[in-house]
Amino acid sequence: MVRTKRRTKSAAKARLKPLPVTRPAEHWSVDFVADQLADGRRFRIFTAVDHFSRQSVCIKIGQSLTSKDITPALDRAISQFGQPETITLDNGTEFTSKHFDWWAYHRGIKLDFIPPGRPVENAFIESFNGKLRDECLNVHWFKDLWEAQFLIEKWRREYNEMRPHSSLGNLTPTEYVAQLQETSAESEDFIRSIFSK
Repeated sequence: MVRTKRRTKSAAKARLKPLPVTRPAEHWSVDFVADQLADGRRFRIFTAVDHFSRQSVCIKIGQSLTSKDITPALDRAISQFGQPETITLDNGTEFTSKHFDWWAYHRGIKLDFIPPGRPVENAFIESFNGKLRDECLNVHWFKDLWEAQFLIEKWRREYNEMRPHSSLGNLTPTEYVAQLQETSAESEDFIRSIFSK
């Protein structure tokens, strides 16, 4: 008997050209990065980035991460940064699982799957993950998961609050969002003052 090769599961969704983002918490990208501890044990890092503000909204670390591990991390990110309308992601088993699909459906979030083998289609998260590796993972030898979580989270906060981005007018992601909120509040006050006369 000849053993037949099983086809890998991938999301059967047509990919359309995404519309330009116009505000924070509109479109996120998610992905995984792999690294190892000083003793050689492997671990994984789940990352999520906001397309508009470039904020790192979530980093979750674990020896092995499933969809049931990452959805609570995304729920916490949503409570802090707001819920995205769309999430761009690859066809990894964590993202094509029934649990993740159920979570997105009940949240009302659209899943935008990139074509298999085309990470360039998820450029925002690939760029972020490259910086994470160059500036944090390649710089430290983590003794254990606790130290990895602490140092990676510290780097994430510095990335959001201290690192200026040329695409944001040389503001940090946190400063950029604060400036948007201030401008929006001023516009609302102006409109309110007109209609109150």
